[in-house]
Amino acid sequence: MRYLTLALILLLPALSHATVTPVDRVVVYKSKGLMQLKRHGKVVRSYKVVFGENPRGHKIRQGDERTPEGTYTLDWKNPHSRFYRSIHVSYPNATDRARAAKLGVNPGGDIMIHGIKPQWQGMEKYLKRVNWTDGCIAVNNREMDEIWAMVKTPTPIDIYP
Repeated sequence: MRYLTLALILLLPALSHATVTPVDRVVVYKSKGLMQLKRHGKVVRSYKVVFGENPRGHKIRQGDERTPEGTYTLDWKNPHSRFYRSIHVSYPNATDRARAAKLGVNPGGDIMIHGIKPQWQGMEKYLKRVNWTDGCIAVNNREMDEIWAMVKTPTPIDIYP
């Protein structure tokens, strides 16, 4: 027993420094309903994702239920999101704001990668088959835990049609 205790004492510093190696890029393919977490250009994890009810095309204005397309940054995390956890996408950028101003509309914002509301537990299979967000990128809560651990902020995100 003494040897086991000694072995654990010697291992504790190594275990306390064990961390998940963060990814350096997130890539989303809207037409495929796919999100990939990448490290050094290699796919580390892939997830089936869903979007807003009107997913085709770039987000132009608040309420259009579209997910933006282009390169953005995952710039902050919200551990107390009403959709479980969420990671913010830096939409709108300067180009998005200029386009919206030219059209005389509000570009919207609060685009996130997030899980599902706790009260929707048991509906995960259904929610994976339909686009139900207001323009966000949604996964189930188990997947959100993995993403949360692997994505540090800031991390670039590329969102393709």
